[in-house]
Amino acid sequence: MKIPRIQPATRFLGAIFLVAVFAASVAFFYPAARANRPSAAQEKEAARATDQSTSLNDQTDLNVTVYNSNLALVRDVRNLTLPSGTFRLKFMDIAATVNPATVHFRSLTDPEKLGVMEQNYEYDLLEPAKLLHKYVGKEVTLVRTHQESATTKYDEINATLLSDNNGPVWKIGNDIVTGMFAESYRFPEVPPNLYDRPTLLMSLENSGPRKQQVEASYLANNLSWNADYVLTVARDERNADLDGWVTVTNNSGTAFHNAHLQLVAGELNRVQPPAPMPMAAREMVAGKAAAPQFQQEAFSEYHLYMLGHKTSVEDKETKQISLLQGSGVPVAKLFVVDGQSHYYRNQQAPGAPLKDPVLVYYKFKNEEKSGLGIPLPSGTVRVYQKDSRGGILFAGEDHMNHTPKDEEIDIHIGNAFDVVAEHKQTDYKHVDTHTWEFEFEVTLRNHKDIPIVVEVNEPIGGEWEMLSSTYKYTKTAAFAAQFNVPVAKDGTSVLKYRVRAKW
Repeated sequence: MKIPRIQPATRFLGAIFLVAVFAASVAFFYPAARANRPSAAQEKEAARATDQSTSLNDQTDLNVTVYNSNLALVRDVRNLTLPSGTFRLKFMDIAATVNPATVHFRSLTDPEKLGVMEQNYEYDLLEPAKLLHKYVGKEVTLVRTHQESATTKYDEINATLLSDNNGPVWKIGNDIVTGMFAESYRFPEVPPNLYDRPTLLMSLENSGPRKQQVEASYLANNLSWNADYVLTVARDERNADLDGWVTVTNNSGTAFHNAHLQLVAGELNRVQPPAPMPMAAREMVAGKAAAPQFQQEAFSEYHLYMLGHKTSVEDKETKQISLLQGSGVPVAKLFVVDGQSHYYRNQQAPGAPLKDPVLVYYKFKNEEKSGLGIPLPSGTVRVYQKDSRGGILFAGEDHMNHTPKDEEIDIHIGNAFDVVAEHKQTDYKHVDTHTWEFEFEVTLRNHKDIPIVVEVNEPIGGEWEMLSSTYKYTKTAAFAAQFNVPVAKDGTSVLKYRVRAKW
């Protein structure tokens, strides 16, 4: 019997038929094979589920260095167990105000074998409004309540969120619903791109040991500090006690527990300095401050103050720590009159003198023998003084700049109530083309029950020489002269001086 020969085209069609039959049988016996293929979102969620994570529970050391320019350097050390190869690490519990460009991550155990390939800062935090917005196009369960026979009943409605722009738009069945009130929403899961806390997400490659100690350092904003001082002047105004306090304000979005705290004072140059944060102030007038707790050292062109023990600073907290305590600091009280060019004429009342405020200062020196002698960071100095009954009264305040050791400090507390100063120009003479002579009169009246000395600073223009004066003068600058004028209690002193000037 002769077997018919199959043509090539027939064999090709037969092969296609067999493949189709096999595919159909696979689909029949394994219908879930195609349906279970993960979507891109599911693959991302699966990758997220396998991410390594680290929180404050792994932290072994924490250093926070705060600058007086609303900036802090954070060094966070943790003990981790890491897999080999390439993986992702969620580094949680960092400051929400971190500058991602400043993050530096390294292994302290074996830095050559743990490398960072990529890092992201995830700050889209889990909030009710954001969670709802992430479910646009998805189904959500709406929970509503109603009263039935004095019992609260709960109704659950499945709805698809079509839009969340200025309010949600729902699809319930075949209806489009807006303005629907619900007591709560139920979501099946948290979207993979929402985080419960600020997180650094890093892609790492580890060829070293599994157990390693790592360090993450970064700069963060909204951490700041300032100094506040309390100067308590004795009744006789010859000495005072100076207490210094450090005020640390944390608005970084995270707490720092059991941290080594360091403070840096100085004018730090930054490319884009942030706006200064309002600082809380501490007014301490009763009792004595604790012993100084900071150790000070020079650092570049700044000064570093290191707290001698660990401390914690909670988020949204202001913490105050004693900086220094000086007792029996010698002080001097100054009465100062600063003349200005408009004293030469009184346009409103020609011939009448012009009254000038008499400024009051307390002056002291930042020296070691007075219990001071360390570089004092800038801050507000609040002055208090005892009254006749021993009570403490507020006498004024002033801002103090950064002050090195052995430098003098002048604190302006206000203007004198019982001391009056009047200026008047009494003579004007044109000598020649470029020469003039002027004569001035400064009257000082003291209504206090003690004698005082008033420092009078007079501006003098041109190339000048003093022709006469009723009190000794000092040429304090090319265009200024200073007179120290004593005034008896309930007395009056008149300073007269004549100047020849050339222009």
